[in-house]
Amino acid sequence: MKNYLIVLVFVCFTFICTSQQIQYGVRGALNISNLDFDPDPSLVNEHRNGFAFGGFVDFGITEDISILTELQWSAEGGKAESLRADYIQLPILVRFSVLDRIVLGAGPQVALKTWENQDSFSTFAFSVVAGVEYMITDELFLDARYSYGFSNILDQDLTDNSAKNHVMQFGFGIKI
Repeated sequence: MKNYLIVLVFVCFTFICTSQQIQYGVRGALNISNLDFDPDPSLVNEHRNGFAFGGFVDFGITEDISILTELQWSAEGGKAESLRADYIQLPILVRFSVLDRIVLGAGPQVALKTWENQDSFSTFAFSVVAGVEYMITDELFLDARYSYGFSNILDQDLTDNSAKNHVMQFGFGIKI
């Protein structure tokens, strides 16, 4: 099994390294985020409006398929000060061009908390991301993404509750 995984990683890197086109860019976004608690909390859980910004590399595999990797900072969590968490995130999206200017993408995302050193949040979070991008010009684009957390973002040593992030992002970016 381990050999199959090594071969798969090697093949993926070969495709990426020999990709037809590599594009770089920057992106900013408005976040609307909230937490899904289990069990329901006794506190008021309202959504948080925040922002995200970062840079990306888009590796063109074929004319209609690409792999986008992005490093972004994102303000997430709930509206209350005690429910806010900020992350450095690494989404990896497989993207498909469905029309001339519309691209769909989905993939995993790993996040590292950048908030206070000792709070009730765990250090790492994992989620899945899906989105759509509309190219205004060959360089400028608008996009919308939705991410839903798979991992509990609360530190299990400090609480018995669990919470998962879900975030809607509306972004604007430029390809350089």
